[in-house]
Amino acid sequence: MTTAGYRGDIRDPALAPRGRLRTEWAGTEMPVLRLIRERFERERPLSGVRISGCLHITSETANLALTLKAGGADLVLCASNPLSTQDDVAAALVVDYGIPVYAIKGEDTTTYYRHIHQALDHRPQITIDDGADLVSTAHKDRQDVLQEIIGGTEETTTGVIRLRSMARAGALRYPIIAVNEADTKYLFDNRYGTGQSTIDGITRATNILWAGRRVVVCGYGWCGRGIAMRARGMGARTIVTEVSPVRALEALMDGHDVMPLAEAAKVGDVFITATGDINVIDEQHLRVMKDGAIVANAGHFNVEINIPALERMAVNRRTIRDFVEEFTLADGRRIYLLADGRLVNLAAAEGHPAAVMDMSFANQALSIEYLVKEGRSLSPQVYRVPKAIDDEVARLKLASMGITIDTLTEEQERYLASWEEGT
Repeated sequence: MTTAGYRGDIRDPALAPRGRLRTEWAGTEMPVLRLIRERFERERPLSGVRISGCLHITSETANLALTLKAGGADLVLCASNPLSTQDDVAAALVVDYGIPVYAIKGEDTTTYYRHIHQALDHRPQITIDDGADLVSTAHKDRQDVLQEIIGGTEETTTGVIRLRSMARAGALRYPIIAVNEADTKYLFDNRYGTGQSTIDGITRATNILWAGRRVVVCGYGWCGRGIAMRARGMGARTIVTEVSPVRALEALMDGHDVMPLAEAAKVGDVFITATGDINVIDEQHLRVMKDGAIVANAGHFNVEINIPALERMAVNRRTIRDFVEEFTLADGRRIYLLADGRLVNLAAAEGHPAAVMDMSFANQALSIEYLVKEGRSLSPQVYRVPKAIDDEVARLKLASMGITIDTLTEEQERYLASWEEGT
């Protein structure tokens, strides 16, 4: 079946009923976004604003899209990763909700960038990005659309790194809010979301038993912290590799073994990268891994594992399970690469649980509302989410869970604001 008659490029419109049900199910776990959507429906703060979003097309993202549409936005979506699209959700967005989507799970690189260009054909006033491919494409190849853009948001660590590099080079042409740097995003989405969903993705792909295995986590940022924590919770013996002495020390005191990757490569059973850098697992590491080693990536791009080196080393390769490719080396050792080295949690599973994406996408929705109001007064830099938005998201999340907290008395506020009183 084709998508004729619909705006967008999706695999099969007939998948829409299943995608709608999945979107509704995810929505039951996203009460903060639901509260924002109800207000957006009343106030219409995004009325007529053209928005192009380059995001993982999942049931959680669908709930963000519905919130933006409720606010009056004219929205178009494309995929931010060739393997992360949930085709049934993409179909539901197009068929049932009237939101154009350009995304097909497994699309090749040419199609991926064609879809990004189609999203930019919308001539957005606001961009939403996850990895900065939309922003970088606009700046490199589609400068015709830049003049109309008020501002944008960025969802993930890798994208923020790229955007800060653009800003330092003087290349960034409009303001970006780094949603990834909101406390209610990275402390929860990156740590608890990535931790759980990465273990889930590897488990679904391989059906391995985690207990007793040596799991090597490359990088101890918030994503790496979550992965190591969840792996150890499953009974794994965890090893962390790092280049930052502070993070290495923290990993050690959190109870993980810490060593150079050259040493860990000899003893690890499962390797998970979460650094945002290139060739973290390189040829020298692949050459010493033991037979049966499993290699996976939780970072945004598929560059953290040197896949070309692995391909050169292999004398035979075959797909042995969905998302599991076996590379046999000249000496008979086998190395298993998961999900083509792409985000294993989204390629082989469903990504983060909706309950944690609730806060991340609440930050997105409120930051977009802020940009519509204030974006024209901001210079082309990368900004943190305003503290008032961060605090509001946390307040709403606690309220949705039925949890109340203390407040300062007037006396306590005066004391914290003064310097005169001591011992």
